[in-house]
Amino acid sequence: MAVMFVAIVALLVVAPRAAGYPWPVCGSTGSFAANDSTYLASINSMAATLPRNASTSPGLYATAHAGQVWALALCRGDANATSCSGCLSQGFQDLPSACAYSKEATMYYDTCFLHYSNLQLSASDDTAFSSAFKLPYSANATDEPARFDRVVAALLNATADYAAYNSSGSRLYASGVVSLDQEFPEMYSWAQCTPDLTRARCGDCLASTIQAMGRPLYSVGARVLGIRCGIRYESRPFLDGPVMVRVAAGSGDPSPAPAPSPTPAPAPAPALVPSAVTPLPAVGEGRKYSVPGMVLIIGLAALAAANLIAIFFIWRRRQRSAVQVKQPSDPNRYSREAEDNESVDSMLMDVSTLRAATGDFAENNKLGEGGFGAVYKGTLPDGEEIAVKRLSKGSTQGVDELKNELALVAKLKHKNLVRLLGVCLEQQERLLVYEFVPNRSLDQILFIDIEKKREKLDWGQRLRIIRGIARGLQYLHEDSQLKVVHRDLKASNVLLDVDMNPKISDFGLARLFERGQTQGITNRVIGTYGYMAPEYIMRGNYSVKSDVFSFGVMVLEIVTGRKNNDTTQSDDLLTMIWEHWTSGTVLERMDQSMDNSFSESDVMRCIQVGLLCVQENPVDRP
Repeated sequence: MAVMFVAIVALLVVAPRAAGYPWPVCGSTGSFAANDSTYLASINSMAATLPRNASTSPGLYATAHAGQVWALALCRGDANATSCSGCLSQGFQDLPSACAYSKEATMYYDTCFLHYSNLQLSASDDTAFSSAFKLPYSANATDEPARFDRVVAALLNATADYAAYNSSGSRLYASGVVSLDQEFPEMYSWAQCTPDLTRARCGDCLASTIQAMGRPLYSVGARVLGIRCGIRYESRPFLDGPVMVRVAAGSGDPSPAPAPSPTPAPAPAPALVPSAVTPLPAVGEGRKYSVPGMVLIIGLAALAAANLIAIFFIWRRRQRSAVQVKQPSDPNRYSREAEDNESVDSMLMDVSTLRAATGDFAENNKLGEGGFGAVYKGTLPDGEEIAVKRLSKGSTQGVDELKNELALVAKLKHKNLVRLLGVCLEQQERLLVYEFVPNRSLDQILFIDIEKKREKLDWGQRLRIIRGIARGLQYLHEDSQLKVVHRDLKASNVLLDVDMNPKISDFGLARLFERGQTQGITNRVIGTYGYMAPEYIMRGNYSVKSDVFSFGVMVLEIVTGRKNNDTTQSDDLLTMIWEHWTSGTVLERMDQSMDNSFSESDVMRCIQVGLLCVQENPVDRP
């Protein structure tokens, strides 16, 4: 895990205001003299402007610089302007006495924190402000510590992921809740980063805070606070505003097991299949629509190409081992490897061509950026538009490994997958070239651009998108040489070409399965909350069934035009659709932008499939 950007202050507490509240941390960069009026004047100057600037900014965040002093301030994501300004003003009053003459100091409150230093900080710093302390709370919260630890850890991971990768606007902030039992009916959570961090750095920072909290988690409250991010959970509600993340506590053996313990489904599966509703039409030649046979993804590594390259390297190594052990005298072995190398060689592109195509990787051509590098739009001399993934120079992948793995990626060809066009391995550059998909991702049209949705996403087009995704998934699961569990299927990972045909992309979290393998287990649950299956969140179990859950969520989103995690709604999407299905009013939840121009039978089939896919017990899913 990446080094955390900031010092961590771990506070294990029970009451809202534990001993030492508020919590001052005095730095170790020295002290200014008592008669140093310049340093004190700089602090006072910022005290007059920083609270107002932070409280009126969209991200409730501001920085300031006066003389040799740099400061930053952040208010909790649910704070209003008045409480934010008041909290930070209190910080400037408290710090001089709490950290007298210290050149570096931080004050943490419930709803804000304030930091100033004689050292300049930037969002790209790996380390800063090295002081840290803990206030441990030793009492056990429950007589089921293993289950309590597992449930709270799942809540913290889900809340951190939402804050880093799924929060909207300029606040990298999330709130969460999980229902437990009669002893502790609910546990509440909070996670937040300063808005100037990239989402990838925010994710790394929050992962570090969770690690610093330690395991097992046994107290009824804990928080880890730093000047770039923080995380917290409590047995009492401590936030204002709507809950963004809801985690199902689940049940079963607290330790990971090869097969998940069955959990009750929200309702009996047969109720979802009225006799008047028939299965979806066939998708593909001679094949019926089979969800578990299709829910797998591989495509453009727009933000995480290096991960899949590593996956392919493992697969390649396994394949070579199998050839050596089972067929030591295979005469075709070297010819196959030569063919692979020729396939890669035929895709090699000049770095000068790609520099010219992207304007030397100009900032205005950047489409996105992640932990493994940036993606740029470019135009080749023949006019073809491309997307160029520029792997960061910190990547550990070697050129030979890259060639071997690209030979496999190049063999995956399907009209509903984003195509790999080439690779460049010159001048210490590692560039992956993909086709450019102009209509952005499905979520941009489905949830954001209402006018474009009304124009381009009528019911017929939505049904074609669902079927196109299904064809691409079926190819990857049943017809290609690789078997992959995607783990992050969602609307933003479906790109739309000029004719609105869907193309599956982004395999940064994908996992390669051996033929015959049915599930995998991880102790690091990552993905997009709202699309992740309960068994994956709670126990780290992922399989085709967990991808089926994600697919079902996305189908319901396409039908209703509503995000599964819409914080402006009181009920989550799955609960709402289920309630309307059982009451016979589900057509009322259709996306109003379609103006009732849809086939009721087709809509009912899609909703039926979506609900079958999102049942809590994976055994009950198709």
